[in-house]
Amino acid sequence: MNFAMAADIDDLERELLETTQASDDDVEELTARDVLEILEKTWLNEKFCPEILPHKIEYVECMLEQIKCMENNINHLSKNDIKVDIHRIELERIRFVVTSYMRCRLKKIEQSAFYILEQEGNRAPNERYLSETETQFAEEYVKNLDTHLQSVLKEMPWNWQTLEASSKRIKPNVDGYVFLRANEAVPNVIVKNVFGSADEEVELDANSQHLLPYSSVATNVIEGTVQLI
Repeated sequence: MNFAMAADIDDLERELLETTQASDDDVEELTARDVLEILEKTWLNEKFCPEILPHKIEYVECMLEQIKCMENNINHLSKNDIKVDIHRIELERIRFVVTSYMRCRLKKIEQSAFYILEQEGNRAPNERYLSETETQFAEEYVKNLDTHLQSVLKEMPWNWQTLEASSKRIKPNVDGYVFLRANEAVPNVIVKNVFGSADEEVELDANSQHLLPYSSVATNVIEGTVQLI
């Protein structure tokens, strides 16, 4: 694809993506393309991160509304318009990002539901990582899993009919290695040596790429100073 064609497609995508709003503590007006870029980075972090990250449901909701607008815009175009196919490709790409992000989070909840809910209980209401819907899902999942485990244990020998709570709390492996790119200079990163040797303090240069234990940069991922890749 030559530069001129790429520029034309980008213009068409900007035309299709209208202005929208995302709100957190402060209301900030963003273009839909800004929201999509944030959500794509959030999706990649969630995809490559061993633990569940703070939800960005407000961006998901914005993009779901935007998808409806995009579908409406496409329906008003002539079927012979060359822009229709380009818009549909962009629409499917956005759907994929949103769907993959939510599936990734649900998979993590299913894998470590007991542990995640335990951690959520130690956080203030405005600092919780799960959205309200995800919390309801996790609580229902734990309830159903507990019921199933109890029914299975009843069929076991009497000395095997108890299951310690710690056995159900499956923790994510936060010491696993992840690839990352520093969005800015990040000083004083303590690299934990998983083999028992002394920890090492390093500085990450802006735009540099590294392979490090996730536990060393967990806070930086949440703060946005590094991006998992």
